[in-house]
Amino acid sequence: MSADAHPAAKQSPEKRWWLRTLAIFQAPRPVFAALRDESQAEVEAREEPVLTLIVLAGIAGILLAPETGRWLDQGLVDQSLAVLAVLVFLAGAIYGIATYWLAGAFLYVGLRGAGSQAGYRRARHVLAFAAAPTVLGLVLVWPLRLVVYGRDSFRTGGDDHGAGPLLFDAASGLFALWSLGLLVYGIAVVERWRPLRATVAVALAGLALIVLTLPFVIPLASR
Repeated sequence: MSADAHPAAKQSPEKRWWLRTLAIFQAPRPVFAALRDESQAEVEAREEPVLTLIVLAGIAGILLAPETGRWLDQGLVDQSLAVLAVLVFLAGAIYGIATYWLAGAFLYVGLRGAGSQAGYRRARHVLAFAAAPTVLGLVLVWPLRLVVYGRDSFRTGGDDHGAGPLLFDAASGLFALWSLGLLVYGIAVVERWRPLRATVAVALAGLALIVLTLPFVIPLASR
């Protein structure tokens, strides 16, 4: 065994999963392939990266909601950036965790429909690591947006109107599309499927979501 192999051998499972989380943008295949190992030690080792990804992705989702752009107008926030930051974090964490469990359930249904024998937990973990580009979009897009528009990003009647905000939203949307593509790719790697079959699994998950929510959406739309 070479001397270069010793540092890798001494890495804790937790450190390996943090490194994999960072490496997913450059080399996603080995990251998703490692999700096939569902031993207790490996599952526990990736719990913190998974939690970090889903919370940050949830924050990204909350920031894109139209209602968030009016939060500084609300009495609860009362023009306080500190309160706004706490509110965004808490709402993002709740939204991210809820999406992780619910969307993970729909993905599990889609995977089973496409012939997978994997469990619900692995479906959730694939979903979490596929959200990494959305987190990257949060890190790259929103600091620049805040530099340009500042408080106006969270209140009505500011300078954040016209083509500029649309460009920022489009940039965030591109990162979300990257996440969707990475989800299809990750499923193909983990399940050892062709991309077409992985796409079918994602489509089935979307169909399950539509079928479940349609009875609630139709009455609301008819009002």
